[in-house]
Amino acid sequence: QLQLVGSGGGLVQPGGSLTLSCAASGFTLDYYAIGWFRQAPGKEREGVSCISSSGGSTKYIDSVKGRFTISRDNAKNTVYLQMNSLKPEDTAVYYCAATVLWVVGGILIPESKYRYWGQGTQVTVSS
Repeated sequence: QLQLVGSGGGLVQPGGSLTLSCAASGFTLDYYAIGWFRQAPGKEREGVSCISSSGGSTKYIDSVKGRFTISRDNAKNTVYLQMNSLKPEDTAVYYCAATVLWVVGGILIPESKYRYWGQGTQVTVSS
């Protein structure tokens, strides 16, 4: 069974850090770009970051630049999202997704281009 499993969410105080993981089972992530998305209550899901299959290219939305870092370890078939200086507005369910496509330039890969999705992990930033 091909699936992505997201983990690492939790409750953290403003200014704190969390690292999300996205692990693949049933297939190798070597040939896939990976994206992280989030959906806050009452809002549409938005792309947060993505990383190319080699890890050589990364992209972020402006609101997380300088605070979030996406990385991958293909040997472990896992992609990470390190989140620092968390803010209450980062509260959301975070999803990872995989695609064989890549978009050149500054825009993130459109959500519709992703083939596999993880189940989501809750991140809550609150004092």
